[in-house]
Amino acid sequence: MPSLLIADDHPLFRAALKQAAREALGVVELFEAGTLEATLALLEAQPQVDLVLLDLHMPGNHGLAGLAAIRAQFPGVAVVVVSANDDPRVVRRALDHGAAGYLPKSTGLDELRAAITAVLASETWLPPALRASVARAQSAPGDADLAARLASLSPQQFRVLTLVAEGLLNKQIADRLGVQERTVKAHLTAIFERLGVRNRTQAGVVLRSLELSDPARQVEV
Repeated sequence: MPSLLIADDHPLFRAALKQAAREALGVVELFEAGTLEATLALLEAQPQVDLVLLDLHMPGNHGLAGLAAIRAQFPGVAVVVVSANDDPRVVRRALDHGAAGYLPKSTGLDELRAAITAVLASETWLPPALRASVARAQSAPGDADLAARLASLSPQQFRVLTLVAEGLLNKQIADRLGVQERTVKAHLTAIFERLGVRNRTQAGVVLRSLELSDPARQVEV
């Protein structure tokens, strides 16, 4: 039985995704999460999850950072990005960082069903209306290399990197993760080497480079 996690903070949209999943797959195990933290915790607790439908801009997520976190910590789980942003350059970046598919939030139920079915069959899926423009879109400079470097981090190293980007000190990170401070320092040494940076400031900048603006939450002035 396929197992899906719907990670989105809008209950009505989660309901639409659940309907599409049930219509596409029949019998399916469904989980829901409304924040990135809850998403990562659920994946830790439910290793059988096959597919995550991930909102780029739910609480705790900042653009592609959540996608990178899932791909680094749970590489066996397929991720379909769900976003109100249908800019072909953003879609290209999501694919370069390991997304198996991309769904604009304007997507109809038929395309939702098609996407879920295709990705669970180990295919990459994009809405037909976006395929040509995404094929023409160039990858952001360094994105493919950055994705590979982030994927080389262990799950614990990625957690450390995330907390560094939030501005926590080594002792605070150690307390948060329940490890010794020397362990955090060892992780940082490995992180710096794998990301090709010299210090925690540069490491934080690397992760924040994955942030994206959310067109659904921009206020016109």
